[in-house]
Amino acid sequence: MDTRLGLGLWFVLSLPLLFSSAAESKCSRGCDLALASYYVWQGANLTFVGQVLNSNLIQAPNFDSILAYNKQISNKDSVPAGTRVKVPFPCDCINGDFLAHVFTYQVQPGNTYDIIADTYYANLTTIPWLEKFNSYNPNNIPDTGTLNVTVNCSCGDRAVSGEYGLFVTYPLLPEDSLESLASSSNVTQELLQRYNPGVDFSKGTGLVYIPTKDETGSYRPLKRKRKVKEATLLPTASQELSPHIGPAPRSNSDKNVESTGSQGLTGITVDKSVEFSYEELAKATDDFSLANKIGEGGFGSVYYAELRGEKAAIKKMDMQASKEFFAELKVLTHVHHLNLVRLIGYCVEGSLFLVYEYIENGNLSQHLRGSGKDPLPWSTRVQIALDSARGLEYIHEHTVPVYIHRDIKSANILIDKNFRAKVADFGLTKLTEVGSASIPTRLVGTFGYMPPEYAQYGDVSPKVDVYAFGVVLYELISAKEAIVKSNGNNAESRGLVALFEDVLNQPDPREDLRKLVDPRLEENYPLDSVRKMAQLAKACTQENPQLRPSMRSIVVALMTLSSSTEDWDVGSFYENQALVNLMSGR
Repeated sequence: MDTRLGLGLWFVLSLPLLFSSAAESKCSRGCDLALASYYVWQGANLTFVGQVLNSNLIQAPNFDSILAYNKQISNKDSVPAGTRVKVPFPCDCINGDFLAHVFTYQVQPGNTYDIIADTYYANLTTIPWLEKFNSYNPNNIPDTGTLNVTVNCSCGDRAVSGEYGLFVTYPLLPEDSLESLASSSNVTQELLQRYNPGVDFSKGTGLVYIPTKDETGSYRPLKRKRKVKEATLLPTASQELSPHIGPAPRSNSDKNVESTGSQGLTGITVDKSVEFSYEELAKATDDFSLANKIGEGGFGSVYYAELRGEKAAIKKMDMQASKEFFAELKVLTHVHHLNLVRLIGYCVEGSLFLVYEYIENGNLSQHLRGSGKDPLPWSTRVQIALDSARGLEYIHEHTVPVYIHRDIKSANILIDKNFRAKVADFGLTKLTEVGSASIPTRLVGTFGYMPPEYAQYGDVSPKVDVYAFGVVLYELISAKEAIVKSNGNNAESRGLVALFEDVLNQPDPREDLRKLVDPRLEENYPLDSVRKMAQLAKACTQENPQLRPSMRSIVVALMTLSSSTEDWDVGSFYENQALVNLMSGR
């Protein structure tokens, strides 16, 4: 029998087993972390594994996140064939139907679905799965382009056990058995079978989900979700929020509490967030003293605090900013990603408070233009661009409904102690159903970052964020403001987009492009890399939103740029095809 037909038949027969309990009961949310068990084949190395499983938890060329789960690997450049490597990745709820993550794979000449599924992804996905999530004919896959590669995962099942919240997606091999896997994972055979009902572990094919230990060598317990009461209620789609919000009663139960008020509000579930009292926040900030104030935005002031042993940033907002408060609360309690700022909790007593993780290094705007900051090296700027793009790709393409940030700018990209980026400030975020028509909306955001269709007509789509991200790319190159003021007496203002376009439209833009590069970089940058980032920014800021790339394409392009900038060897796996495709509109 043709192996592809055999695998296709197996897939049809065992489709319920692939999804395990997730498909039967559907899903409402994913989890931050799952692991994939990658069987290293002859000729593969950790660089290749990190590229095909281009997880948002893996930022090449730093392999620490992989090595943390593979203490047995002493040399990342030499992993013996036959080794199983655990690779971290986020586990998403796909269209409310099942748990998985969709990776982006850059097609190479001669690739077929069976090579990609069986070899490159080591049976973590299947040929029918590739066919389902891609439009290419299996017999006519283009030599260039990208594929969606779906890998199933598990976040645990409280009906089975609350002691296990981290799972590895494990492709079975002929030598595997229920007994051997239970022994190697240090769990009982009964527990393993309950997590994988109906699976024949000795079959030698298919996926199973096995409880596994985190990077500290401990099993993670399954996190409990928390329900909140009337004080954190959101309006339904057809209702306006009342401008008055009373003090927050404490939630003493895991059960959803219905609103008994007359304002037409409906309760929401807040996952992974803590409800703080006003007294606790006031004590942690010395009554919101100026000494603890670390920032101020359009919707409130931000204060440094230490809460329950964790450094935090507290945003204090007026009651009039309730729409922005609820928008941010809704996004960050349902969307979790390494490159999005993490929400710790909230409070609605007296004022509105959002409590975030504290990001040590301030925002990108401060690093580009603030005094007393060392200039960011070019490689760091490329990494910051990639991190930010990954965060935006997640809210654009891996959430249902889709979220549109609407206020992407350098001031809303935070930099942590390792100079990695996180997108912040979701107060203007808008929800949209996939495929829905653009609906004009009130104008919000920051001038200099707004695309023409939004500034003129209020049209909202993910391409609004793409345009603003293009402006941020120009900022990373030049360290200039989005609106550039001339030094003359007339002090004319000009957009950064127009400034760069004048240069990039030249037959040979190199010399004038050098003049736009941040002078603090001196000569410590590769001009070719700068030019490619500028070309990518130009693609993002095209006047016609339909011609702008998706955030997924931008991530692939920046991964290529990051690889070439760091000058690390990935052979011919990616080369420069991603940027070539993007610039040519493929």
